[in-house]
Amino acid sequence: MSPELIIALLAAAVQAGTPILYATLGEIISEKSGVLNLGVEGVMAFASFAGFFVCLVTGSAWLGFLAGGLSGALLCGLHSLVCQVFLGNQVVSGLALAIFGVGLSTFFGTPFVGQSTEGFAKFALPGLAKLPVLGPILFQQDALVYLCYLMPVAVWLFLERTSLGLRLRAAGEMPAAAAAAGLNPRMLRALGTMAGGFLCGLGGAYISLAHMHLWATGLSGGRGWVAVALVVFAFWRPGRAALGAFLFGGFMAFQLRLQATGTNIPSSLLLMLPYALTILALVAPAVRARAAKGGAGAAPAALGVNIEPEG
Repeated sequence: MSPELIIALLAAAVQAGTPILYATLGEIISEKSGVLNLGVEGVMAFASFAGFFVCLVTGSAWLGFLAGGLSGALLCGLHSLVCQVFLGNQVVSGLALAIFGVGLSTFFGTPFVGQSTEGFAKFALPGLAKLPVLGPILFQQDALVYLCYLMPVAVWLFLERTSLGLRLRAAGEMPAAAAAAGLNPRMLRALGTMAGGFLCGLGGAYISLAHMHLWATGLSGGRGWVAVALVVFAFWRPGRAALGAFLFGGFMAFQLRLQATGTNIPSSLLLMLPYALTILALVAPAVRARAAKGGAGAAPAALGVNIEPEG
């Protein structure tokens, strides 16, 4: 491939990986608080419609982006209610949320299929856009891509350097100890779940407002499931989440380019390629995580374990 084509491919990888990064960071926050949320796919699907609809009605892409985040927080609030109040199984509740969110987006979105919206346009960052190689790849994108560059650092600072972030982590590691210290681990878990849902919703809204600029059923395209898997690949670390998200985005962009060239490889195999490579990318980290169980790369100790009421 020519250098120009490679640069275009890498730029497309950054854009394709952006919604996955938002969702992966959201799931990291949720899991750090001790709540496994397998409903990310449904959250992103409904948020993509919510963001599109609000943008279509108000004409404001930023309001649509915010609406996507709020819709994600709302759906994850339902997940939190089931798990933290009624002590429902987190896996079952998450799978139900995935089905519910996808169905809800299809139900409300069917009349709008094929409609487009202006959304977010790409623009070059002054100075940085003229950098050799990196400029066209990283700094000729839309505002939400530029924002996503800061998000891993912001999430890391929140979890590692703020009192609220440390309390969330305590609720995910040792909820009994957190309660003994005077904290409310169930409330902290609810907050972590909804905060994570907000970021997942932002990722869903990005797809319709900046990546596709239209509404169609199934717009999330399995990105939510990938985000859940990439949390393990990232060892629950925001920096590694960025690497995994853009890596998967590169796979997606590559298979689309292959289809556009008219290759003889069946399209179904090309569509499968990013997901198959993502599974392969998870094998080594999973083996390492098992070897280092309880270490820096291990899951939160109380992940998926509901907090039983006292007495």
